[in-house]
Amino acid sequence: MLACRPRPLLRRVMRRLPVILFIAASLGGSLPAAPRPLQPELSGDAQTYDDRTQESVLTGHARAIYGTYELTADQIRYHVPAQTVTALGHAVLTAGDRRLLADKITYRLTDETYTAENVRLGEAPIYLAGRTAEGTKTQLIVHQGTASLREPGPWAPTLAADTMTYEFGEHLQAQRAHIGIGGVQPITLPHFDYRLHDPTRSDYSLDAGYDGSLGIYADIGLRLPVTDGLKLGGDLGLYSARGVMFGPAGDYAFGAGTDLAGSGHFRSGYINDHGDKKTDVLGRPVPSDRSYLEWQHREQFGERLIVDGTFNYWRDSEVLRDYRPDDFFPVQTPDNFAEAVYTGDNYHLSLFARFQPDRYFDVQQRLPELRFDLLPLALPGGFYERFNASFAVLRDDPPGAGLPTLNSDRYDAYYSLTRPISPSEWLVFAPVVGARVTHYARTLPGSDRSDYTRELGELGFDAQLRMSGTFDYHNARWKIDGLRHLFTPRISYRYIPEGSRGPQYIPPVDVRTFTTYLPPLGLGDGRDVDDLTATNTLRVGFDNTLQTRDPVYGSRDLLVFNVANDFRFKRQPGERTTSETHFQLGLMPANWLRFDLYQSIAPQDLKTRELNTGLTLHDGDAWSWSLATNYLSADIAQYVTDYRLRLNEVYETFLRLQYDDRLHRFNERTIGVRQNLNNTWFIRYAMTFYKGTRRESSFGFHVEVRFHGF
Repeated sequence: MLACRPRPLLRRVMRRLPVILFIAASLGGSLPAAPRPLQPELSGDAQTYDDRTQESVLTGHARAIYGTYELTADQIRYHVPAQTVTALGHAVLTAGDRRLLADKITYRLTDETYTAENVRLGEAPIYLAGRTAEGTKTQLIVHQGTASLREPGPWAPTLAADTMTYEFGEHLQAQRAHIGIGGVQPITLPHFDYRLHDPTRSDYSLDAGYDGSLGIYADIGLRLPVTDGLKLGGDLGLYSARGVMFGPAGDYAFGAGTDLAGSGHFRSGYINDHGDKKTDVLGRPVPSDRSYLEWQHREQFGERLIVDGTFNYWRDSEVLRDYRPDDFFPVQTPDNFAEAVYTGDNYHLSLFARFQPDRYFDVQQRLPELRFDLLPLALPGGFYERFNASFAVLRDDPPGAGLPTLNSDRYDAYYSLTRPISPSEWLVFAPVVGARVTHYARTLPGSDRSDYTRELGELGFDAQLRMSGTFDYHNARWKIDGLRHLFTPRISYRYIPEGSRGPQYIPPVDVRTFTTYLPPLGLGDGRDVDDLTATNTLRVGFDNTLQTRDPVYGSRDLLVFNVANDFRFKRQPGERTTSETHFQLGLMPANWLRFDLYQSIAPQDLKTRELNTGLTLHDGDAWSWSLATNYLSADIAQYVTDYRLRLNEVYETFLRLQYDDRLHRFNERTIGVRQNLNNTWFIRYAMTFYKGTRRESSFGFHVEVRFHGF
């Protein structure tokens, strides 16, 4: 018999085997071993073993814990070979603060996935239910399911679909989805895509009632998520005295958190109005075909470039006042502009355009304006410079017959130097010198020059004192923990001797507007570039703030009281040497009380030119009451009060009165009730009586339904 000799490789391994075993023993068994899955922790009142299925069976308070997951059920079965845990009867899968309920849950330990039957999941603000489901750590896929915003109920917005995918706390998607309220889903969408953190307050709305001008009416608004970041729908208005208004609407957003992000919304409406349309702001008959379009857009390109735009088209001047009064009265003149702003390290470069798509309102158009603004920049020697320059193509085409159209091509630049001097921490004195050069490539028609250049100089200063005092005063009732008084006298002076130059050549597009407040004082601060006047004015003001300690914010204001006055050494026609004295007062001694006041008084005769006040009292959400007064000499004298009282968790009542003291009448009286329906909808019932309005009827009854946003 031949002898068998080991192969060379095997001989070498056998020769070194003692060394290998010695090293392994020295390391204490640190050689890696094959990973084994984590074993679940099982507990229950009773435990048996099923030989047929090779499962451990637990009953009575049955529980299985595996990592961050916990399963409880009437019965839990653990299959060792397949590494699965099955929960039967009142099964609950818990992971952190998330709980999934089902009749049966099968959990696979190997990949931490699970399946469920007759599943329910509630995670604010959404509730899911379905025939079957499968899930992972990040998402749940539900089959033959429904989703409800807030808790399920007859008034909850619902979605039904054969398959829906829910990314926990973030995102819900569905194909061939059906949308509705409660158990009725009449609207079908090929694709549904909804981000849970998107606002939903304006997605669903209903306003119905009776108005003497519109008749019996109903306005319905609906926005539905059709894809990620896009909601589409429309507004439908039914008016028995006018007809039907309809228009598409939508909201969109894209690129959140990226270098290219944007958002916007649009809204529209059209109606063939067969009612009493009356006349527009120019006294012309309102046409039967009435429409409007609103669009707002904002987009950001990286960290430096932002583009904004607003477009409003009204077919007639009264269409929003008649059909969308809540949108009309805050802003009664539509604005149309587009602006791009590039932000540099210490400057802004902007391109701005304002245009006029209709012929009902006077608009100072910019077609366009290119502007450069250098932010205040420190120079050697403690100086600071400021600079801005612009080129604008201007047009003012006022409505109405016989009014001239103004056109202007304007180049404008302003530069100033200031040198703050602070001999102590409580005093700052800053002399200012500046210059403004404005060139008009087109002058007023009929003037003896085709172009005109205006050079203006400015001298002045800004000074302020900073003084403070503390007082050891305490009041537990008003939560006052010491007092601090901040007192800041301010003095500003500007001398612009040639400010009135060139009115015979300058097209007056950017002119002064009516205001009762003190106007900007500096040569480079006002927007009335085409209507400047010679200035030799000293402005004196005193700012007072009374504060106390606050455990949350460090300090809080109890009282703010400011006074300011102009002394004019150079007067314009109709002006006095001393301007009105302006007072501003804000009193906030507690979080349930606030009083505001603005008053201007002529010091020559101590007559009040303007007085506006506001008083607000409230007790949490139990009740609130506010009273406002508006007085303008020879024009306005009105009182407005609002009262709200919570009756219970469902109902609250409200009252609004607006009284005109000059005409001795109530212009508006509104009384109503607000209802909270299942914490899902807010329903507002209101009855309103008007007097003195030109277009609105004297009586209206309104029912407004809004979705309760979250």
